[in-house]
Amino acid sequence: MRNSSIASLALLGASCASPAIDRLPLRISPEQAVINAAQSEEGITGVFEMVVRGTGREGGRLFLNSQPDYRDPRNLTIAVTPQAERALEDRLGAPLPEAVSRKTIAVRGTARTTRIWFHANGRRTDKFYYQTHVNLESARDLTVSGEHAFY
Repeated sequence: MRNSSIASLALLGASCASPAIDRLPLRISPEQAVINAAQSEEGITGVFEMVVRGTGREGGRLFLNSQPDYRDPRNLTIAVTPQAERALEDRLGAPLPEAVSRKTIAVRGTARTTRIWFHANGRRTDKFYYQTHVNLESARDLTVSGEHAFY
């Protein structure tokens, strides 16, 4: 009896599965990205979903952060190239930090652990910490909640 109940439940679950849902990419949270990227030199590839809680700019790149404090060990950073930023601003009709701030985004790419060096008096010190970055080079790899998924 018990085996037939388990088999019935398995069949019911299989009959309810939607082929469209089965093809959707798995969404990886910032926390999962940080943990998994730290365990692999190659990083973790997938679709990362996060609320943009902070932004910053350095060296011509825009950074979108999942935490208000980019140094938070749980933070996932999306490093946006200037070309991708311009294309996203054209598509979204607003400066990118404004268009995505406090919104849920999905980004396709590879999350990697990145060593960040501290600097003092314009020189690199021997101190560092780690961040987890996804480099965004194509506007097609980022969608904002409410947009059609990946162009």
